Amino acid sequence: MNGWSHRLGLAALLLALCAGAAEAQTAKEKTKLYRWVDKDGQVHYSDSVPPEHAEQDRDILNRQGVPVAREQGLVTAEEAAAQAAAAQAAKDEQKRKLRDRVLLQTYQSVREIEVLRDNRLELVDAQLTIQEQSLANLRAQRAHIQKHAARYAPLNQDPKAQPLPEEVATDLERATSDIATQEANLLKRREERENIRLTFEADIKRFRELRAVAPR
Repeated sequence: MNGWSHRLGLAALLLALCAGAAEAQTAKEKTKLYRWVDKDGQVHYSDSVPPEHAEQDRDILNRQGVPVAREQGLVTAEEAAAQAAAAQAAKDEQKRKLRDRVLLQTYQSVREIEVLRDNRLELVDAQLTIQEQSLANLRAQRAHIQKHAARYAPLNQDPKAQPLPEEVATDLERATSDIATQEANLLKRREERENIRLTFEADIKRFRELRAVAPR
């Protein structure tokens, strides 16, 4: 039993030593070595980047001193703004190219674009007509309710006038709310119509430009 216990203790010790060596090796492998060039052109090597050099881009080196990765330095507000502007410009350019391709693949002539524009506008105009008529009806309903409410106080100044019934006040409030909602919807529809018109106007202009330079 004593010999067996001794062998177990020895094995445990060996395992602990191996584990410690493995952890040390892992920690060593995780240690990064940086190389960067400061604003004065001087090359630096270190396992950490001091704050005064945090803005510098740097190489990450392996144990043999060979660059294996590139790490961006701390980005200033000006650099961040410039990067954002560049990214947005690239995105806008990509959208422009896609729009040009769609225009050339979809239409054969300016007239085709104009026909589609007119159809879209006619549809919106029909919706506008319906909404305008609905708004007119709501305003007429409110005028009728207001005329009825005028019989009661406080609109009626006669001391003998009865107070405004709760249901009439509710109807008047609802009518006013419905009118406000319909006016907002109508404004949104008119803005939609103008956006359609401007979009097609821009498409026609761009299509003409592309046709002028596109090979025949």
